[in-house]
Amino acid sequence: MRNLLLLAATGLARLLHATEYEVPAGDVGAFFAKLPKDASYVRFSAAAEYTSNGDIVLPAARMLIIDGRGATLRLGPASNGFTTPVADQKAAAQHLSCRYTIKDFGEVIGGRKGVDLQATLGSVVSNCRFSGQTEVAVDLRFCLMARLENLLVTNPGTKGIVLRQGDWPGATGFNSQSNSSVVAQCRVYAAKTTTIAFSVLNSGGVRMTDCVSEGAPVDHDLFLSATTDGNEDKPAGNTVVKSFTLENFHVEHAARIASIHVNMPSKCSVSLTNVYWNGAQPAPVIRYVMGQLNLSDIGWWNKDFRIQTRISAPRITIQRCHSALDVGDPKAKTDAQAGCLVLQDALPDNTQLKLTYVVVRDKAM
Repeated sequence: MRNLLLLAATGLARLLHATEYEVPAGDVGAFFAKLPKDASYVRFSAAAEYTSNGDIVLPAARMLIIDGRGATLRLGPASNGFTTPVADQKAAAQHLSCRYTIKDFGEVIGGRKGVDLQATLGSVVSNCRFSGQTEVAVDLRFCLMARLENLLVTNPGTKGIVLRQGDWPGATGFNSQSNSSVVAQCRVYAAKTTTIAFSVLNSGGVRMTDCVSEGAPVDHDLFLSATTDGNEDKPAGNTVVKSFTLENFHVEHAARIASIHVNMPSKCSVSLTNVYWNGAQPAPVIRYVMGQLNLSDIGWWNKDFRIQTRISAPRITIQRCHSALDVGDPKAKTDAQAGCLVLQDALPDNTQLKLTYVVVRDKAM
């Protein structure tokens, strides 16, 4: 009991030392530009609507909590929303001592981006709605151990949620990834112009759980790649990316190119568990270039679904999945197709589909 009282007293003392500021009516970007350096907690008012014509630049802070308290924030067309710009890789490394929690906004409307965090460690964006951003709703670059949770993204102009490496001078796919981050219980409702709902680039150890992609058709529901030069016409070459995990992903619309794009290093483990595509898919449900792809516990599979591979010898393990998620009768195999697996848009010198590294076990039904 004594230890509990001491712990409670310590927490109260820390709370009393937190410096709080309330955002007044007016331009939010202008307010944050003058925010005192001792700020650790900034609160909005649920009764107010806020605007920011330009960027809302967050100050360097060991910990800064931004509490929307249900407020609505309208951004100007050129605004990048809440952002932490860095000049180069040296500045980015120094900025990793900063972390931010952005939470509980009723709606963030418009702007190029709603959140544009760069070079942070342990930041959180939680319980917010984003609507109508023209470029990306939530964009994380070099955000290690970030957590995105309970986010509703509606009608993004191009992309919904992106985790990626830095793109400033000195940044590469090897030194500025958004590693070990989590995307949990997030939904992207696509507009007609949306290209990608979720994108993870050159980042290892990322986990996506309990997410939804729906609305108008998109190019991709999930674009997963570790190509250091952006060239998807060759296998990914980023050797520091080791794993990616997707669990309980619900897809409620069709894809134009492929629902899930996978181009990861040859020794990277990519686990896709309990993915559900509701309705017909004219494009491949998975477009595979490279990576150790593990499919498990996929209980629903339409007989017309197909997995496209662009290399002749894909590395795919299928376990505890629908019986139709299979390579089919060996006698029916051709140079281009085996069951639901199709060699299509093949890379150069990949002319004959080989099942050497394809394993199917424990068919569920």
